[in-house]
Amino acid sequence: MNNASKILEELNDRSREVFRSVVESYLTTGEPVGSRTLTRTLSEKVSAATVRNVMQDLEFLGLLDSPHVSAGRIPTQMGLRMFVDGLLEIGDLDESDRQKIDATMSGTSQDVETALDRIGAALSGVTQGASLVLTPKREAAIKHIEFVSLNQNKALVVLVFSDGHVENRLFTPPPGQTPSSMREATNFLNSLIEGKTLAEARKLIQTEIVGRRQEIDQLARDLVDSGLAIWEGNSEETTRLIVRGRSNLLAGDDPDQELERIRTLFDDLERKRDIAEFLELAEDGDGVRIFIGSENKLFSLSGSSLVVSPYMNADRKIIGAVGVIGPTRLNYGRIVPIVDYTAQLLGRVVSDRS
Repeated sequence: MNNASKILEELNDRSREVFRSVVESYLTTGEPVGSRTLTRTLSEKVSAATVRNVMQDLEFLGLLDSPHVSAGRIPTQMGLRMFVDGLLEIGDLDESDRQKIDATMSGTSQDVETALDRIGAALSGVTQGASLVLTPKREAAIKHIEFVSLNQNKALVVLVFSDGHVENRLFTPPPGQTPSSMREATNFLNSLIEGKTLAEARKLIQTEIVGRRQEIDQLARDLVDSGLAIWEGNSEETTRLIVRGRSNLLAGDDPDQELERIRTLFDDLERKRDIAEFLELAEDGDGVRIFIGSENKLFSLSGSSLVVSPYMNADRKIIGAVGVIGPTRLNYGRIVPIVDYTAQLLGRVVSDRS
């Protein structure tokens, strides 16, 4: 049990209700909440002075904060986390939201990339946030691989997938390669990898090279290692992050501050080395996950929130992720079921069109 959960358990009914009211009001309006406003919404009739005392206690506990002197309170990041974990009520998916997302699939001839792009745009429109869709890596089985010598310092590795897709990559082969070592390396690979995905083939090849050193010439072995490194080093190129709805995030009272925050956010997104963490975050738990502010390393500097869910193929294997980002005052209760439904839809789309 984390510290926020312990604090929530120790709050009395009045403090809990005041805390819930402050957070719900803030998530709706984005404005600090004052004691006089709260006295009109609480189930128990109490004075504004009593409410102020309760709010001061909640501030002392680190759940509320005062953005300005003599102003109302807003929830802290810890307060939002406590609310999300212990008090958030998740509603059912609104039928109109479902229809808007489903409408993107009206065209039956869309390829996977087009379908994912349209679903991302619909998700952004429905939530009024920015949508993120991490597309799946190519999971088709390999049919054939071949090394082609172009000159002394340049070779081509050709990879043919069972779905007809072909990828070619240039690399620098080891010195002293010969036509026979090229053939030997090609035969060695094709005897192992047919019918396996690229990820499966990489693991198998690395194991086989270690165990069959006597059966494959050193030069051919170096050639396999060189060609394999090309796929290892560039494997992320087959993953694409689709972002829609950037303008939806510019909704604050201070345009200059908001622009800087959004600029920081998309600088984070464009650092490709961090994108893999986006999927890892989704894989760490079941269903929809919520990251608030600095809890999410990818968006830590911008102070944004991320609601994210993995999606799976027909074999129940996680192949991508979908999410919504926005300010910390997202309507979590509404957005969670939307993201959950979209993840299920994406899984069906990928499975049906692959």
